[in-house]
Amino acid sequence: MKTRTIIGILLIVAGVWKLANMWGIIDCDWLWRQEWTAYVAPTLLLYVGAITIVDSYRRDPDQWLQRPLPIGEEGKRIHCSAHYGGDEYIYHGEPFHGARLDAFCGGIRLDLRQATITEDEEIDIHTFCGGVELLVPETVNVVVKSRSFIGGVGNHALRANDKQAPCLHIIASNFFGGVDIKN
Repeated sequence: MKTRTIIGILLIVAGVWKLANMWGIIDCDWLWRQEWTAYVAPTLLLYVGAITIVDSYRRDPDQWLQRPLPIGEEGKRIHCSAHYGGDEYIYHGEPFHGARLDAFCGGIRLDLRQATITEDEEIDIHTFCGGVELLVPETVNVVVKSRSFIGGVGNHALRANDKQAPCLHIIASNFFGGVDIKN
């Protein structure tokens, strides 16, 4: 575990400790005598701790493990699952025929920019405390249907000029997680 991650965890623990004291779960008033610490200190500690952890993973070049494309049972649809880490799947001209992506306390990056997409396809996404990043080609349209609880889907993909362009149907269920779609 990296030093930045340990520092981030310690800061989050300190923020939660302050909140537990404020709510009467534990008693440590001797530590927090100043009035300004009532809400500023736990908010600052939680923010700095979370940012420290996130930055430690963003700066890590080995964050995404590049994996081979997992072809499903029927030979077409892929199924990708990431738990407590990050996986990256890149298409290099292979045909794409849909996917199911499950991110549980982790992330998946699916790069379809060089994939061969000739007809409408569906990507079924489920996240729990995790996220999915989809990189789609500019030659397809993206339609999103989402059910999210404290999370969401950001569709930043450009719309294809061709009205006959294939469409990627994204069906996302997010619980404390999200999906980012871009070109």
